[in-house]
Formats: sequence, C-alpha cells, structure tokens
Amino acid sequence: MPNAYSRALKAHDNNQEGIRLQKILAQAGFGSRRKCEQIILDGRVEVDGELVTELGARADPSKQEIRVDGSRVRLNPNHITLALNKPRKVLSTMDDPKGRYTLRDIVGDKYERIFHMGRLDYDSEGLILMTNDGELSQHVMHPKYEVEKTYIATLQGRISGNVCRRLVSQGVQLDDGWIRLDHCAIIDANHDTTLVKVVLHSGKNRIVRRIFDAVGFPVKRLVRTQIGPIKLGDLKSGSYRVLSQTEVRSLAKEVGL
Repeated sequence: MPNAYSRALKAHDNNQEGIRLQKILAQAGFGSRRKCEQIILDGRVEVDGELVTELGARADPSKQEIRVDGSRVRLNPNHITLALNKPRKVLSTMDDPKGRYTLRDIVGDKYERIFHMGRLDYDSEGLILMTNDGELSQHVMHPKYEVEKTYIATLQGRISGNVCRRLVSQGVQLDDGWIRLDHCAIIDANHDTTLVKVVLHSGKNRIVRRIFDAVGFPVKRLVRTQIGPIKLGDLKSGSYRVLSQTEVRSLAKEVGL
C-alpha cells in the first residue's frame, strides 16, 4: 500500500508541480539524468523522510528536504563556493583599513556577500575556501566537524623521522594546550631544510608554525594544499575557481550536511 508521501508525490506529478527528482539530482551534481534515475530506482532517495522510488516523483527543493544515501541534497542557484590559492603577503580578509592586499583584490566584487571559510596567516599560502552559503561556512569552520587540512611545510634544519613520529603519537605542548598531528611525512631533505607533508584537524591560528617552532624547526614556507575533500591541485597562485556541484556536495557531506 502506498504511503501518504507517495500519494502526495503522485498528486504533485499529476498537477505538474515541483521538479522531477532526477532533474534535481542532476543539477546537484549526482551525474547524468539517466544515472540519477537509477539512483532513485535503487531506493537511495528520500524526500521529507520518506523513501521515493518512482521516476515520476516531483519535489520542491526550496520547501522539501531531499536526501541521497542519507546526505542532504543542497540546491540553491544563488550559492557559490570558490577555491582560492592565496599568495604570501595577502590578508585573509575582504577589507583592510591599511590598504594591504586582501582576498577581495583577487575575487573582486563579482560575487555578492561572499566570505572566506577560515584563514591563512599573512606569510602562508595555498588553499582558502570562500562561499556565500552561510550554513556551509558555519559547518566547515565549526570545531565539532574537525575538517582535515593538509599542508606542505619547508622547515629550517633537518628534521628526523623520529620527530615526525613523535608529533603524531605524542604531540607537543603549546601555550594553549597539547596538539598532535594526524600525519607527518618527510618528502625531501638537505643539510639546511626539510620538506614535510603534515595533516591535522585543528584550525587554531598559526598552528603548524607553532608546532614546529616548539620542536626547534621553524617553518620557512607553508602551503595549504587540501581542506577536507577539496584539493588545491594546479590552481595558480593568486587565482581562484568555482567548485563543481559534486565538490560542494562532498564538502557538505564531510561536515554533516
């Protein structure tokens, strides 16, 4: 026997109200229309908590909650999310009273109400995410979700594998408490410097620099290469790109949306 929601969806379909579910899923980055039809037939889609397996089903994404495999489908044509490669000597802000170079000088005023999700210090470079989606930004920056961040750091001096392992297994005590790296691997080294890849969840100010200062290997250069599932890739310094719906969906899933 069809449930109440299935009957309501049929009524929607008969009245040509709402948007066909496969079209909504395609617009949200789940693949081609045909692939999205299969997702529905496979029983992976819920609307307002009810399973939907009918290809004729329609829904209103502005009024109804649509989920695929338990993750919410977020579809707002006015939302935009950017990946930006911040150069050194650029402030992680949109405006500076002293007239220094900011993120606004890179993205301009093309996108209304866009803001950055987290920061990089003035001398660091690499990936910054920006959006005008307040809910997404709140989740990405909230400590509860502990989004993983990856950095490539050039250290002064030659660090040993033992130090890296200790930073992962034991951590180091800073002024604001103990902190551990999730991952630390030496990429290259010479007599004067060491190149390391580090991964951690903390978003505290200058955290990577403070960690290596504490063990006697100051950071000479720091590049953030990944935030959650979003990678810097070959994005040139001082440029940005718009994230695809698939990328935004993967980021949203990472932070519980």
